[in-house]
Amino acid sequence: MSEIPAKATESEDPSGGARRGAVDGLFSGDAPFGDAMWQSSPPGSMYDYIKVASFSIGPDGLVDQWSLRAEQIFGITAGRAVGMDPIEVFIEPVRRERGQRKMAEILDGREWTGVVPFRLPDHLVADERDREGLAEVYVMPTRTEEGEKAAVCIVVDVRTLRRIETDLAASQAIFGQSPFGFLLIDPDLRVRRANQRFASVFGGTPDDHRGKGVHDYLPRGEAERVAATLRRVLETGDSITDMHVTGFVPGSDERCHWSVNLYRVHSGSGRPIGISWLGTDITDRRAAAREAAAARRNLALLNEAGARIGNSLDLETTARELLDVVVPGFCDLATVDLYQGLLAGDETPPGLADGSAEVRRVAFASAVSDAPFSVTGEPVKLGAVHHYPFNSPCADALRTARPQKVPGEDGGLVQSTLAVPMVAHDTVVGLVQFARTKGSEPFGDRDRDLAVELAARAAVCIDNARLYRREHERALILQRSLLPPGDPEASGLDIACRYLPGNVATGRPSEVGGDWFDVIELPGHRTALVVGDVMGRGLRAAVAMGELRTAVRTLAQLDLEPAEVLSQLDEIARGLGAPGGVQQATRAARRPREADLSEVYLATCVYAVYDSVTRRCTFANAGHLPPVLVEPGEPALMLDVPPGMPLGVGGEPFEEVEVELPEGALLALYTDGLVESRDHPLDEGLQAFVNALRDPAAPLEDVCDHVLNTLDTHHGEDDIALLMARVQGLPAESVGDWTLPREPRSVGRAREYARAQLLSWDMEPLVDTTELLVSELVTNALRYGEGEIRLRLLLDRTLVCEVWDSGLVQPRRRRARDTDEGGRGLQLVGLLSAAWGSRRTPRGKTVWFELPLPGADTTLTDPAEALLSLF
Repeated sequence: MSEIPAKATESEDPSGGARRGAVDGLFSGDAPFGDAMWQSSPPGSMYDYIKVASFSIGPDGLVDQWSLRAEQIFGITAGRAVGMDPIEVFIEPVRRERGQRKMAEILDGREWTGVVPFRLPDHLVADERDREGLAEVYVMPTRTEEGEKAAVCIVVDVRTLRRIETDLAASQAIFGQSPFGFLLIDPDLRVRRANQRFASVFGGTPDDHRGKGVHDYLPRGEAERVAATLRRVLETGDSITDMHVTGFVPGSDERCHWSVNLYRVHSGSGRPIGISWLGTDITDRRAAAREAAAARRNLALLNEAGARIGNSLDLETTARELLDVVVPGFCDLATVDLYQGLLAGDETPPGLADGSAEVRRVAFASAVSDAPFSVTGEPVKLGAVHHYPFNSPCADALRTARPQKVPGEDGGLVQSTLAVPMVAHDTVVGLVQFARTKGSEPFGDRDRDLAVELAARAAVCIDNARLYRREHERALILQRSLLPPGDPEASGLDIACRYLPGNVATGRPSEVGGDWFDVIELPGHRTALVVGDVMGRGLRAAVAMGELRTAVRTLAQLDLEPAEVLSQLDEIARGLGAPGGVQQATRAARRPREADLSEVYLATCVYAVYDSVTRRCTFANAGHLPPVLVEPGEPALMLDVPPGMPLGVGGEPFEEVEVELPEGALLALYTDGLVESRDHPLDEGLQAFVNALRDPAAPLEDVCDHVLNTLDTHHGEDDIALLMARVQGLPAESVGDWTLPREPRSVGRAREYARAQLLSWDMEPLVDTTELLVSELVTNALRYGEGEIRLRLLLDRTLVCEVWDSGLVQPRRRRARDTDEGGRGLQLVGLLSAAWGSRRTPRGKTVWFELPLPGADTTLTDPAEALLSLF
């Protein structure tokens, strides 16, 4: 029976030789792959999937041949199956009668196909539910060599067929209905099957794509890359996920992007038979990702701009900060031009309306070249002043306050440029140009919006810097106008002073401060030395400083004691920052403990009064650094002056300290900017200052310069005020001092003393006037004063006459009537003297007058004419 199928087949092929050659070739495995007719079925063919078995039935109705595949399906060996009745073996008893009838029909020569249930043996059953099997049997009648009727049976496991049908249905559903593009690619990297989704993208029907390769769909370079990847997947079996492929859809110039997953496909026996390609169009996703990335980049640039632009109040620095942000993160080249008029301080520069005003190139940055850059016309160097032609895009941007796109010139470095006006508070302050070179992506609408935002932020900072510069210059002018002009002069003192605004050493702009110094001449050849510092900075601090300085001068003219001067200043300072001004200060003085310090300006101050006759100096301190004294031949030392509370705090009295200064001694008053900075503590700065005063005998100007040069490393952002004075006391021969008894004869004696002293000084032109005025003052002291009378004449740059008594009533000048016999003495003093006044002393009062010394530029009033003018 084993030869029955072969003979049956051979009977259908009359050319036995040809058939045998074919069969030899079929089983040799040498047939070409593309000749499907003669190709042998390798392991893993369809027959392995469906498990086809065969057996044959002899004329007696018993099994006479049993294939190995039948042993696998039914679990019965050939030795057992041969000679058995298949009806008795496989069919249940209730169905055997019908089976016998069918077997008789088969042996009678009929073909039959049907499904036959059978029971699997125990050793093939893991679950009792799997014991019942179904076999689809195809029975073909045949004859033996003797001519007897027999049958050949082909058997297929129905369960396997059902699984294959299910798998095919699922595969077809996935392959045919998937929204993704599916390809099955054979080992020759040719498309064997494509689904409808793929065909809908690339045109035609799915069958039209059979036999095509990746070069039919992708540009050459991309196709080579993808082909190499396919070969690697086929060779290694490693899957590829989310491989990005770029190409063009037929009939379109728009670039498309796909995400492709690749994995190797195997036969049932594990043999590689091709590659599965699953692709999805990610063009929109890529575009959205680019948009999101651009948005993140723009947001990052804006955040960086907010952090880095505007940290300086310098115009050029702010412009450079903008370019540091945008190059190279946003563009390859960038420039900033500002209106020259605004840089010069003009509020409305000429030509602003038509964009033709002069501008200055204040910043330039490049990631590709250091050469000057210009979109149109000749390149502009950094710092150059120029203007844009009226019909140029840049002038149009300035004129309309709208950004302009400027295309790059053919053959040039720049591909595209954005000319963006810098607008702050509806005012155009300049123009910034952003440029991208060849090879970079041209500017789009999103880039334009970002450029406008960046330029606007920088414009506000630049405008703030411009306004600050203007206010800073005004404050400096105000501050310097309130300081003593030139080198102050004082009786018995050699004066030198220095004032340096903050950051003058570093060159960086800084707000003006409230430091000040002053030298005030007082009656009796005395001098008030003042150094102060208003806490805080800016124009308000400078104004507060000016008010305090004016108040000090006013209080000094009242000839108050230093402690009293500071007490009055304290009340004034408490009202400077308040809306109520002086009234607020007055209320604060009444309830010092309740004052709100947030409404006042705090200030420190040292006030000293030097008497050139006695060479004694009285100090009072309001929270300021101590004065430094250098006596001849001695090291410098800081005077122990009680510091007191700063002005504006209130409620605490100020103490006075009196120090006798030897001839040639050096006194230094200063502000904390000289000795304190962020990098150096105060103690270190003070010690450095003291050490710098080792040569007090040098000229004062040289001493000041030496101190500033030595302490240069200690100079920070604060202002510096330095006031130095060398003691040159009034010589004893320049002082005339007499005590007069309280009697009428003292008037005559006073005239005699004055005449004799003036003649000894060779001041004869002043004798008559001095005698007359001394007579008036001594007479008033006798008439209205108390106690003994003291007369003192002082000769220095002027002649000063002082009359002291113990009375507390201050003289008051009044206009005498024609019938009055008296009341004209003080009027006469006012007419004949250069200045006169009175002041309180610890034991009474002093009335004084001052006369200029005779000289070419001095005209003395005739006493007789003055007397006649009073009547």
